[in-house]
Amino acid sequence: MDWRDEGALLSVRQHGETSAIVEVFTALHGRHLGVVRGGVSRKIAPILQPGAQLDVTWRARLDEHIGAFTVEPVRSRIAAVMSDRLALAALGSVTALLSFALPEREAHPALYARTVALLDALGASPGWTADYLRWELALLEDMGFGLDLARCAATGTTQDLVYVSPRTGAAVSRTGAGDWADRLLPLPPVLGGAGPDRPGDLAAGLRTTGHFLERSLAEALGDRPLPAARARFVALMAHQDATGGDI
Repeated sequence: MDWRDEGALLSVRQHGETSAIVEVFTALHGRHLGVVRGGVSRKIAPILQPGAQLDVTWRARLDEHIGAFTVEPVRSRIAAVMSDRLALAALGSVTALLSFALPEREAHPALYARTVALLDALGASPGWTADYLRWELALLEDMGFGLDLARCAATGTTQDLVYVSPRTGAAVSRTGAGDWADRLLPLPPVLGGAGPDRPGDLAAGLRTTGHFLERSLAEALGDRPLPAARARFVALMAHQDATGGDI
């Protein structure tokens, strides 16, 4: 059994004295694990950095075996984020959430394309923070927990949508919320694709996506806690979003 694909490296852990088990989110084969022989060597270890784009070939005697990867670097992303704490935290959050959420060996081509675009933007594009927020929406959508933000669930209007129902994930207008407004989640314009962002918008959006990541996705996966890497990113993002400055 063998195939060749390209993907983003999600995680690495040592296996034995000289090898490593790597987890890669690939274009055609989804989240896939394999052993890299000599993965802790001076030659290969620098290639195996989280977020790195790799050309991988997987081989195994049987399909159900963990198999072995041979890897070739396509591009490294760690250098672009090392001097930016927020971008580095975002990279950690993306890779951790994918490792947490994706079923093994199941292709998610649309999410893969969006993930690669986001990883390439970290630390390079001025709009990457909003891209990250919308990436979490895309992750929820691909996992079957998409939000319906197009129209008010109570009135049907497409105007003045400012809330999200924590139960259904549907948008709610200011008028439709009525006395229930304090029980609803925020729907900042950036969550719907608008801009420019106002102070507090990104943190508010992450509060909303975080609710569904925790209460819908995590519960469906055995009620496991969300990765700590996301909480670290959210804390840094909230600080920068509130102050409008550097961390």
